[in-house]
Amino acid sequence: MNMFFIYALTGTGLFFIGLYALIIHAHLLRKILALNIMGSGVFLVLISLAMRSGDSTPDPVSHAMVITGIVVAVSATALALVLMLKVVDISGKSRLTDQEDE
Repeated sequence: MNMFFIYALTGTGLFFIGLYALIIHAHLLRKILALNIMGSGVFLVLISLAMRSGDSTPDPVSHAMVITGIVVAVSATALALVLMLKVVDISGKSRLTDQEDE
């Protein structure tokens, strides 16, 4: 079993764990963390796919995409946290609720 195959499987596992947490949990902070876990899984899969064959050098384009993705993910996380705080200030709840819950 190749090391890059293990990285791809781990990234896929992280993505599906994050997707499960995103669907199950109603708390906004847990949803933001689930999105971060999903993003980490995608980054890990992209890095594992950068190696085309065992003897060649890795593809620098996918590494540049991952670095750019990390910067965008940090910015999106900061924006999501600020929006979550605004929702908590307005509604007093940190969960997504339906009309029936009120």
